[in-house]
Amino acid sequence: MAVESKFEPHDMEFRRLGPSGLKVSVLSLGGWLTYGGTQKGSIVKECMQAAWDNGINFFDTAEVYSKGQCEIEMGQALKELAWPRDEFVLSTKVFFGTGRKEPNTKGLSKKHIVEGLKSSLARLQAPYVDIVFAHRYDPDTPMKEIVEGFTQAIQMNLAYYWGTSEWSAQQIQEANEIAEKYNLIAPIAEQPQYNAFHRERFENEYAPLYQKFQYGTTIWSPLASGLLTGKYENGIPEGSRFATNKGFFEDSIKKLDSDEGRAKIEMVKRLGKVAEKLGGNVTQLALAWCAKNKNVSTVILGATKPQQVHDNCKALQLLPKLTPEVMEEIESILQNKPKASL
Repeated sequence: MAVESKFEPHDMEFRRLGPSGLKVSVLSLGGWLTYGGTQKGSIVKECMQAAWDNGINFFDTAEVYSKGQCEIEMGQALKELAWPRDEFVLSTKVFFGTGRKEPNTKGLSKKHIVEGLKSSLARLQAPYVDIVFAHRYDPDTPMKEIVEGFTQAIQMNLAYYWGTSEWSAQQIQEANEIAEKYNLIAPIAEQPQYNAFHRERFENEYAPLYQKFQYGTTIWSPLASGLLTGKYENGIPEGSRFATNKGFFEDSIKKLDSDEGRAKIEMVKRLGKVAEKLGGNVTQLALAWCAKNKNVSTVILGATKPQQVHDNCKALQLLPKLTPEVMEEIESILQNKPKASL
């Protein structure tokens, strides 16, 4: 039996996801590197409930996250939480598979798009997702087949929309052109990395997509894997993302002690002072800075405990305080604004 909705949309800003009519909360919650890995069971449900209590309606996962365990954990949490299905938005991603070696259990063939998504839905205990992302571009599959595969998945009611993740602007353009030429369904959103230290592709390369297709974005790593929280100012603390995923972040860890790494840490300290003047902390400022960009549909948060979710959602209180003058002050600290292409 579905529980009574406690959703309070007036506490959250909602934006259209690309050219669609789908509304997503400007802050969302994802399970990358946490759920099914370091966090399992009741803590996953508690984090998702904290997100819901703050007005978040968009939840993101992928087949590859913890080799499918993330979908299992988030799916079980959703089953127990029993929110009204028409009130939340759920996404997953296909491409990498779950670690199986058989060649058709990964990639973007029509076979894996459809069967991989069916497997994701089984783990999620869900009949459909609202949006399925192509987790990477597949050079081994013709673009027409990729677009046909996602069109078929939507026509089979396995998803309502599809999108891309870390595709080039050229690849996204081609997918849209093929969809139009063959009367197929075009993608509506990209899931790229975007934060104050990683800006070029989002702000420059994708700029024509926002204009031409009203392309949406569900951005990941808004805190640069924790660097923009200030937690790495004095080394790598226990329980941090760098500490619990050393293999994945090996290069980033090495860079911490480089000239570039030390310079970024100093920038974070200066950003922290800006945040304090606005009544927040550097984490909240970094999240609000991402959300300030009108081309960001939603900022995907990662959290290992409910209090993190509550604290991160306070970024919404800083968003209206990011005046042109404050944004200019932030730019003077970062000094990395991409130059527009000719």
